[in-house]
Amino acid sequence: MAGQGLPLHVATLLTGLLECLGFAGVLFGWPSLVFVFKNEDYFKDLCGPDAGPIGNATGQADCKAQDERFSLIFTLGSFMNNFMTFPTGYIFDRFKTTVARLIAIFF
Repeated sequence: MAGQGLPLHVATLLTGLLECLGFAGVLFGWPSLVFVFKNEDYFKDLCGPDAGPIGNATGQADCKAQDERFSLIFTLGSFMNNFMTFPTGYIFDRFKTTVARLIAIFF
């Protein structure tokens, strides 16, 4: 009888690891993603020419607005990750693991 639940527990463990690798890595690997996004010119339109000390616009681009946008995205993502633990915990307690994970995956 005890051996019948083992495949279900192993499947739950493996899919949980897969979810952590696929979804949690976005926030925890954010500095690396920002580097890639900058190389791919995301929010490049927010960068303006750097005027420099003499007012000449031949310097490198000033990308403070681009950095602020990336910071805002990270802040919102971190907040939602922490905020959603309360409703997810309620759903987990009320409907058990499968329903809570399916709802999280679909959202």
